Amino acid sequence: MPKPLFRGVCASSITPFHPDGSLWIERLKPHIDWLIAERVDAISPLGSSGEFPAMECADRERMLAAALDAIAGRVPVVAGTHDYSTARTVQLSKFAESAGADALLIVPPYYMAPTPVQVMDHYRRVAEAVSIPIIVYHNIPLTSVDLTTEHLLKLYEERAIAGVKMSHPEPDRQCQLLQATHGAFSVYAGIDTAAFEGLCHGSHGWISGIPSTVPAAARRLYELIAIEGNLPEARTLWQKLAPLMRLQFQAYHSKGEGAHWFSTMKAALNMIGPPVGDPQPPIQPLPEAHRKTLADMLVNLGYEVHSEGRG
Repeated sequence: MPKPLFRGVCASSITPFHPDGSLWIERLKPHIDWLIAERVDAISPLGSSGEFPAMECADRERMLAAALDAIAGRVPVVAGTHDYSTARTVQLSKFAESAGADALLIVPPYYMAPTPVQVMDHYRRVAEAVSIPIIVYHNIPLTSVDLTTEHLLKLYEERAIAGVKMSHPEPDRQCQLLQATHGAFSVYAGIDTAAFEGLCHGSHGWISGIPSTVPAAARRLYELIAIEGNLPEARTLWQKLAPLMRLQFQAYHSKGEGAHWFSTMKAALNMIGPPVGDPQPPIQPLPEAHRKTLADMLVNLGYEVHSEGRG
């Protein structure tokens, strides 16, 4: 039987690239070690932060193998094995299981906007090919697919999926699943704007930008809400985290204007951790105008800023 899915904070690890776009594997282990030192409960290589759309399948497999080697069993690994093609998703998922991943994170097929019935069959076919748990990465804006609560519950009842990363701004989408299954279905806050409320509803953890950028602060918020039940102190910490959340999602929420979430994440990681490089084009490094603001936010969260955020 597969191990139970993790509870707590999961960081989406980055993929380091050389300036020419080739993998910079040597930079991965210092980044992984830093995440684990920040007390993450799990790591998800090749999520959105791993820039998987910029990579061919062979490089995704190389990066996942390197991440598993660097993690070395210290925390559970939730491997991103997303692809538009069902066949390639199955290929990547089977590779991840054979390499030692504990679970899979899979976004619905994107761009072609398949119907919910077609998307459900996509997950069923992956589940038939592997024995480790599958977490649906629910992300409507980037896939044009909305699996409803009823769709997700049907897949869960069929044992095709074991959990969901709910990147939906309405916290009630997390609440519906938790209430319908009495907490048996693993639900994770997947977008920072709904994380506080989702954790208060009883979501099992948090996989998003803040846990991947400032994991120790995210871990403390999880502890305050989910373990200690200390809402007054949790609100105080969220007052410090919320400005970072708003900066990260400026362009996302305004549909184009302001800081890009991934540019902000990589700049922050370069400021406070081992260097991780810049995003792959078309995403560009964080503009200079936002760097001082970002650095001040990180200092306010207790981090030492040791660089200007360039990779």
